[in-house]
Amino acid sequence: MPKVGVILSGCGFLDGAEIHEAVCTLLELDRHGATIVCCAPDIDVVQVVDHATKEPTRESRNVLKEAARIARGDIRDVATVQAAELDALVLPGGFGAAKNLCSFADEGAQCRVNPDVEALIGDMLDQKKPVGAICIAPALLARVAGKKGIKARVTIGNDAGTAGAINAMGCEHVDCAVTECVADETHKVVTTPAYMLGPGPAAIHAGIASLVEKLLAMIG
Repeated sequence: MPKVGVILSGCGFLDGAEIHEAVCTLLELDRHGATIVCCAPDIDVVQVVDHATKEPTRESRNVLKEAARIARGDIRDVATVQAAELDALVLPGGFGAAKNLCSFADEGAQCRVNPDVEALIGDMLDQKKPVGAICIAPALLARVAGKKGIKARVTIGNDAGTAGAINAMGCEHVDCAVTECVADETHKVVTTPAYMLGPGPAAIHAGIASLVEKLLAMIG
């Protein structure tokens, strides 16, 4: 039974993990019999957003505690999770991936990645264990891989600006439909656009289902 880490970035697409993407990921991993290790950094949300008005608020929230809502409380600080205990790793999207896990939303190709998140992803890549990333999260993955000189093939769909940033970080962007994924067999990286393109849950679920299937097939 494979053991798969899922890094969450909060709860809610405007300031945390995209809930549909996270739930579809957990559902597909469970359907395939994987043991799931949900984790998140124990840090403050960069900017809390009211999802009803879509406006920033002055609230202060914690990424780990917010992510625990999705994980039904079964979650660990990402700093305590080691690549040695995992067979694969997945990062759902949402603005939290680009704001809380890294600074891509503000700094683009020059973004900084949370040290604990970067360490876990980097160790997975070094150990040649499969890593999946969804929606905007492939940009974060590209930053970590690029700094290691790993020219992974990834996708966020077809947004030219984000694709250009991914290429600038040392990876190779590949256009992809929402219901599909891009699997880099050489570097064991799988990515899918999800809500970077998706019109609704059914389409993004199809892409995530494909990602999970290919990711698990890469486990050696």
